Amino acid sequence: MIRTVAPRIALLLIDVINDFDFPGNESLLRFALPAARNIARLRSKLKKRGIPVIYVNDNFGRWQSDFRQQIDRCSSAECAGYEVARLLLPSADDYFVLKPKHSGFYSTSLEVLLGYLGVDTLILTGFAGDICVLYTANDAYMRDFKLIVPSDCVASESGAKNRDALAQMKDRLKARVVLSKSVGC
Repeated sequence: MIRTVAPRIALLLIDVINDFDFPGNESLLRFALPAARNIARLRSKLKKRGIPVIYVNDNFGRWQSDFRQQIDRCSSAECAGYEVARLLLPSADDYFVLKPKHSGFYSTSLEVLLGYLGVDTLILTGFAGDICVLYTANDAYMRDFKLIVPSDCVASESGAKNRDALAQMKDRLKARVVLSKSVGC
């Protein structure tokens, strides 16, 4: 009998610990809050199955901060994105990678971490779907990762931009784009 190893999956939360301190933040926040609720449910379900959770987060130009400082700042009531951040606070056993630009792979340790974890399939969630999620998906695809994108766990500044990004991930990057309730691992 030939034994096969089950594919190892990781859940990526892209730019969810976010201060939303930029022009147009209201547009993204309008879509991000419902997506964050879906991400929280999905994260809970996947953690129970032992799927590692990795926060891939922009440092938003704060080069002297770390992820814990980012969490504290973004979850404070003074921050526009505090409701989203509070819904998605990481657990002690979660991983995090700070990124300087759009893609989670650009100048980060994400690829090394995924190799260490033995991951070959990524579930991509987060903001903005048409920028950071799409660019991370593109770089993951170029590294031969299989992609699952729960469409209700991704938000952009408009529904049209989000639909276009999801279509690109599905058509060009061969992502399996489904609702979060259909993500079976």
